[in-house]
Amino acid sequence: MSKQALTERISTILVEPHIKEKSMLLMSKNQVAFKVRVDATKPEVKAAVELMLDKKVESVNILNVKGKTKRAGAHFGKRKDWKKAYVTLADGQEVDFLGLE
Repeated sequence: MSKQALTERISTILVEPHIKEKSMLLMSKNQVAFKVRVDATKPEVKAAVELMLDKKVESVNILNVKGKTKRAGAHFGKRKDWKKAYVTLADGQEVDFLGLE
């Protein structure tokens, strides 16, 4: 894989920040949650955060989130499965998605 193709892939790894009550509590512990691509790996997530947000990353934990089964009348459907990454930033690093400060 060429360096340009690798950079393009890394720039698409982070889908969006995952801002929920639990992830807001984790921000006080220097952790940030992201929705990431389903085929993303820990080293790719680390490289993406360091490249896109210019922050030093200590560790990355990834988990698969199963899509919920939904029902509309007699028909059943299923939401997509997705992947979540908890990124622990180095001391002194922080990300402010809400622009509160």
